[in-house]
Amino acid sequence: MNTVDRLARLIAFDTTSRYSNLALIHDCADYLESLGLKPWLAHNPEQTKANLFATIPAEGGSTDGGLVLSGHTDVVPTDGQQWHSDPYTANIRNGRLYGRGSADMKGFIAAVLAAAPAMVQAKLKRPLHIALSYDEEIGCLGAPVMIAELQRRGLAPEHCIVGEPTSMRMVVAHKGIHTFKCAVHGKAAHSSLTPQGVNAIEYAAKLIVFINGLAGRLKARHDTDPDYDVPFSTLSVNTIGGGIAGNIVPQLCEFEFDYRNLPHMSPADILAPIETHIREVLQPQMQAVDEACGIEVKHGENVPAMPEAEARLLHELVTQLVEDSARLKVAYATEGGQFQQAGIATVICGPGNIEQAHKADEFVELAQLARCDAFLQKLIAAQSV
Repeated sequence: MNTVDRLARLIAFDTTSRYSNLALIHDCADYLESLGLKPWLAHNPEQTKANLFATIPAEGGSTDGGLVLSGHTDVVPTDGQQWHSDPYTANIRNGRLYGRGSADMKGFIAAVLAAAPAMVQAKLKRPLHIALSYDEEIGCLGAPVMIAELQRRGLAPEHCIVGEPTSMRMVVAHKGIHTFKCAVHGKAAHSSLTPQGVNAIEYAAKLIVFINGLAGRLKARHDTDPDYDVPFSTLSVNTIGGGIAGNIVPQLCEFEFDYRNLPHMSPADILAPIETHIREVLQPQMQAVDEACGIEVKHGENVPAMPEAEARLLHELVTQLVEDSARLKVAYATEGGQFQQAGIATVICGPGNIEQAHKADEFVELAQLARCDAFLQKLIAAQSV
């Protein structure tokens, strides 16, 4: 089965993150077992989802070191989107293959699976590994489970290529993402008696203005990185809700914000000033009316940035495999930071354009899949005796 046919098969599995991915995983495991491999699974606590990991040993049977080809199996929902074809049936039009996950990132997985027979037949100098994860789209939850199982089994790959859509260009670094939920607890009152209440929306607005000012200070810092498409760390308030009626001082207002940090920065760089402002400015004002009032901030998604690794061999290898030798840095996050934290030097490189991800009529160009096939063929040759 070639890459296009394999991709059509993968798209037919609805692996939206709210559903199980086990049907897809078991299908891939059966296929890899038919090639003589011994894939293993690492499940989530509920046993409803799984990562898959398979090793193609080097000549002589060695599984030490080697390179991981990694992709996530989950996709984002299609709810509310207007598609021109069934999102879970691959549809080819004008040199493009349409379907949910075609770009992000089942196209890469399909190419890797299609190349697996050649990997098995090759006389490899170092092992190749195939890694398929769950729940990347909702916080990169699956990769840490897989990495922990790797370590438990004593497997220590040296390098990793995460096949997120980069138009087959090499990404050597990306930002992290941290999301936060903020709940502002005020005191309800009739709107004609505002001094007796504590307006949760008002204090949420004050905090949002402070966060926006902090975002401006991040932009003005001296330690930005011009190699990124957005060269500074960013803060953004993205959802808000509060109040129950037009004549009641609102008791509760909740909002969410996210922080996209450059690799040399951490969540503490923004949490410390936010928490200080809450503790020293906003809460004293609120509690002067009612001591029960306050503001709580909870950390949600926690996906580490991927700094550029000291990985000359990996970078030189990928440079030989791609048509464009540029080394890019990007604002979005991937599982690459988690692999890198585990001591596995990583780059991001895969077919398709990130601009097509998550949209209605998501597609990958057939030419991109062909470039990925060629990339993998050259990789196998480079890794062979």
